[in-house]
Amino acid sequence: MELKVVRDVRVTPNMGLKELIELYSDIHGFEAAHLYEAIKILEEMIYESDLRFISFTGNLIATGLRGLIAQLISSKLFNVVVTTCGAVDHDIAKAVGGKYLKGFFDVNDVELRRLGYHRIGNVFVHQADYGKPIEDFVKGLIDELVKVKSRWGVREVLHEAGLKIKDSNSILHNASKNNVPIYVPGIVDGAFGTALFIHSQFTKFELDVFKDMKELSDIVFTSKKSSALIVGGGISKHHTLWWNQFKDGLDYAVYITTATEWDGSLSGARAKEAISWGKVKESGKHVVVYSDASLVLPIITAYLITKTTLPPES
Repeated sequence: MELKVVRDVRVTPNMGLKELIELYSDIHGFEAAHLYEAIKILEEMIYESDLRFISFTGNLIATGLRGLIAQLISSKLFNVVVTTCGAVDHDIAKAVGGKYLKGFFDVNDVELRRLGYHRIGNVFVHQADYGKPIEDFVKGLIDELVKVKSRWGVREVLHEAGLKIKDSNSILHNASKNNVPIYVPGIVDGAFGTALFIHSQFTKFELDVFKDMKELSDIVFTSKKSSALIVGGGISKHHTLWWNQFKDGLDYAVYITTATEWDGSLSGARAKEAISWGKVKESGKHVVVYSDASLVLPIITAYLITKTTLPPES
């Protein structure tokens, strides 16, 4: 085993992005090494894998990362999205004009409730900008869908929702515009899914969740190499890993998380644990970056967007 010397680093006023990324390699200590490795794995997987998942949790869409994730989708650096109903909720709420406000973690939540605000960490959104606007959007969407047919897959519904949205920072809009499928296995766990259920009681609308499973199985089984950037945990992380186990696992996996593995949770499980389930290949390249996504995802995205050119489609 050849070990290299840790180098002391300095920054310069005009330092470019590439130099900054290399700086993390020189710093090496602790998560700097993992961030550098993650960027290099992601760069390789974009060239080498034809199936590139990005999964993320809904809370991220309440932040300014929404536009950044939309940019990753529109660039087609990732060609399959797996996320939560919360992500759909926040995306639609923002798309129809909902204002998400810079708040605080240390706040009186009883008083916040009385003022009519919901809190997502240190982000506030007023009730008037969240629940009813999403319900109204869904009602209009269903009224249009049932004119075409009664039975819809979740991915199909989200594609049609994206076509109705004109917000350039919307993940749904960018996915529909670029034909990138979005899969939400927990679609009923949020305002959008609840509104689908409520309005289905007054129409002939039906939701076919098995249709999405058939599509995902076809996508995975016809791929040559599969990879994933998994931001956060929960159902979106698990669903991405779950389907890839049927094709001997991911060839590349990068996790960004603040969860730990010591409670045995899936959210905190490292990529090497996924090897035991066949969800990541024994030969697969993988790394876990322990960090808040709001800190490291902009750095990763900036590098991938500016330094990486997609290979031609076969």
